Amino acid sequence: QAWGTPEFIEVLKREIAQLGAAYLPLQQGLVTGNYVADAPLTVMIHSVTESGEVIRIKAGIFYRGVLGGCSCTDDPTPGSDINEYCVVQLDMDKSSAVTAIALAE
Repeated sequence: QAWGTPEFIEVLKREIAQLGAAYLPLQQGLVTGNYVADAPLTVMIHSVTESGEVIRIKAGIFYRGVLGGCSCTDDPTPGSDINEYCVVQLDMDKSSAVTAIALAE
């Protein structure tokens, strides 16, 4: 509904952030961590292009990953949250708003 309005980018950022790790390919985007932390996301829109019936969005996602240790008493690396970042591509059908989401290459 916001497509073509000045509010589109802000609405898009909010909607993507609300999807969370359950619907975004953040686990595949991990660089350092073992799994995605249950923490808020920050979204940065890189580009929005329109091609026929599809709106293609590339968005950077800042999130937290967890680097887990073995939790042994002598483990020098206890579990800790670390910053992670990945870029996702969203292809949104303009008429139905059905959106395919993938990790961008």
